[in-house]
Amino acid sequence: MNMMTLSSPIVGVPVRNRQWLKQTVAAMALVLLVVGSTLTGAVEAKGTRGHITGRSVAAGALSLIIWPGIGQAVNSQPGKKVATHAIIGLFPPYRFWSGYDALFDRQGGYWEGRI
Repeated sequence: MNMMTLSSPIVGVPVRNRQWLKQTVAAMALVLLVVGSTLTGAVEAKGTRGHITGRSVAAGALSLIIWPGIGQAVNSQPGKKVATHAIIGLFPPYRFWSGYDALFDRQGGYWEGRI
């Protein structure tokens, strides 16, 4: 019996290699999870949370929907914080971080030992 004739959900991968592929993907995901959690645990955020106002709600919506960093500019944050949010916020998970940061009008940051 030809192994390629059996139905394989992964196109182009023989059925006999499917288990190896699943184990490899699971191992890589585990390594990414461990390394990622280790790196993020080493840095502690020292920003202070502000108050939610009408302006900060609009800033949070702008950072979340339009472009990350716009909300920080609306909240009169320093230029380096706005630039950081504009660059790092291009990646999907950080867009939510930028929106949250603008919504609560957080002051401070990782710059100079803070975020």
